[in-house]
Amino acid sequence: MKNTKVWIAVAAVALIAAFFYFDLGQYLSLEYLKQKHQTILDFYAENRLLTIVGFFCLYVAMAALSLPGAAILTLAGGAIFGFFTGLVVVSFASTIGATLAFLISRFLFRDAVQNKFGEHLETLNKGIKEEGAFYLFTLRLIPAIPFFVVNLLMGLTPIKTGIFAIASQLGMLPGTAVFVNAGNQLSKINSVGDILSPSLIAAFVMLGVFPIIAKKLLDLYKKRKVAQ
Repeated sequence: MKNTKVWIAVAAVALIAAFFYFDLGQYLSLEYLKQKHQTILDFYAENRLLTIVGFFCLYVAMAALSLPGAAILTLAGGAIFGFFTGLVVVSFASTIGATLAFLISRFLFRDAVQNKFGEHLETLNKGIKEEGAFYLFTLRLIPAIPFFVVNLLMGLTPIKTGIFAIASQLGMLPGTAVFVNAGNQLSKINSVGDILSPSLIAAFVMLGVFPIIAKKLLDLYKKRKVAQ
């Protein structure tokens, strides 16, 4: 088990180091996407399946390794494939990548964290077991919270993998739809910040908080009914 953890950690660190050493992030910029947009479209027209599979695998790998560039890749999904195909491809790729990052974090770090801080995390662990899906859904809808941070931190909790994947896909879907749709209008975008207005962010937050509030009110109603 220890050797497996070491090899996984070494492989992950090596891949992340290679990404930054070879400056691969330069290919994940809005400027580069705009510059190569027509070239990519021409390639896609002649190699549809290869382009979709290649893009899908790239997105999964980037998300699994918690590398920067998810926003640009999501824009690229809309710019290359159009809204509906782009939404499906990006939604599933981001969910699979996030789940892999979650599992890597869980496999490498959860036991150590829980063994060391378990007594202090009892309340948190209990809350995650009971309402983890609601909290995760809310976190996914708040753009200010980095995608990779949620993946890594949730891996340290007792939340089930299936629940993590489903809540993540549903929670990320509205934001994914916004970015994929923006990719359809690539020429009008000057920065990623142009996509998310304060009112849109507030709407996402309210959408995420609503299920938790509704559940709390329902629990309160049930308690009062029982007390009567």
